[in-house]
Amino acid sequence: MGEDRIGLSVSSLSEMCFTIKLHALKYVLKLFKNYSILFPSFIYNKHMLYFSEIFNKKVYTVDNIYIGYLEDIIFLVAENPIVTKFVIKDKANQKLIISTDYLKKIDKNLIVEKEFLVSYLEENELYLVKNLLDKQIIDLKGNKIVRVNDVALQDKDRLSIAGVDVGILGIFRRLRIGAENFYKIASFFNIRLASQFLSWADIQPLELIRGNVKLRKKEEKLEKIRPEDLADYLEKTNVINARKFLKILDTEKAAEVIGNLNINYQTALFKHFQIGKAAKLIGFLDPDEAVDVLLTLTKKKRDEVMEKLEPQVEAKIVHLLELSKEPIGALLTTEYLTVGPEDTVRHVTEKIKNETKDFSSLYTVYIVNKKNQLTGVVSLHEVLREDLDMPLYKFMTQNLIVIHLTTPVEIAMKKFLKYHLTSLPVINQDKRLEGIVNFDDITNYVLNRIK
Repeated sequence: MGEDRIGLSVSSLSEMCFTIKLHALKYVLKLFKNYSILFPSFIYNKHMLYFSEIFNKKVYTVDNIYIGYLEDIIFLVAENPIVTKFVIKDKANQKLIISTDYLKKIDKNLIVEKEFLVSYLEENELYLVKNLLDKQIIDLKGNKIVRVNDVALQDKDRLSIAGVDVGILGIFRRLRIGAENFYKIASFFNIRLASQFLSWADIQPLELIRGNVKLRKKEEKLEKIRPEDLADYLEKTNVINARKFLKILDTEKAAEVIGNLNINYQTALFKHFQIGKAAKLIGFLDPDEAVDVLLTLTKKKRDEVMEKLEPQVEAKIVHLLELSKEPIGALLTTEYLTVGPEDTVRHVTEKIKNETKDFSSLYTVYIVNKKNQLTGVVSLHEVLREDLDMPLYKFMTQNLIVIHLTTPVEIAMKKFLKYHLTSLPVINQDKRLEGIVNFDDITNYVLNRIK
């Protein structure tokens, strides 16, 4: 939830039991009291319509014929985000998209006209559940990235999105805990219970699944958001959307964001950049990171980019490229363990017992998908802390620090020291694991070379 102090999400809370007993009430209210300080200007509105309140409502025609239940809504991505359509799951488990023009009223159920036509998703439209709910957004007012827990709707001339709730009340509404009851309890104890509400004008939607949705340019506010926070978000979206987003930023800020991305994402971006743009961004990157990126490009493109660099930057990079003639491959070991993301802690511990008896050391376990591509990593400490039936994908680290066979030993060593790692995975162009390099091995190599 970005910088949210409570740091709860619907996915984590939905697995918890919310039987709140009387002896815990004071703690909960104290939690709310502290929480309300964050957004004191907005008090929970008991009369506002939230998407969580109509989600899964039954849909009938005016003559009481059951159609199905509300699964999603579709809205227009614009300054005024009008709700244009409803997505209904019918009795045959099929999706029906119906224009809001057919809506008669919303109360206990949704009532639509007797005769209606089925529609479809159009240009500049997005699904609320698929593209906004639970997604990360940029809070332009608070200059940070937050997560959408609920969406507020208003019905003036037409039903539209008023804003989003990024606070704990939004989570309670989604889980049917009853924010209304908590509001009454807080009032009884004279505690001011606030909601973290952001109006549509104060957010920057980032989840651009459809390539033709336009971003509103808010450069002066985006500049204030930390590069590492922006990078963390971009790694969760696709490269096409990341490129669109980076165009909003000036070159130096974009380079800072790119510098905080993992090497896989950096490589994917630079493969799509024009030579001139790539050279500008390389010029702002740390030389070590620049070399790591350049070594993943084809020799032709690498040479073309180098020609466009400033002389001082080019000299530093040429020096580091010379070091790449001492490849990391000589330090590679195949003593590593891989498992699937769906595998449980129980499975991993059994595999460690059965398959690592001859290993000289084991610090981490690597997670690969069905294509044998590296997707995550867990430390042995993390494995030991989790329940035996917990699948790895629920707690694995996905933002990986990796190196390639072409990575210079010096740069690999700097990565070890910068990120305090015990081992580094070595991947190929297809993101498949070639082996790993252990910190002990690279340290001994450097020491022997110094002697």
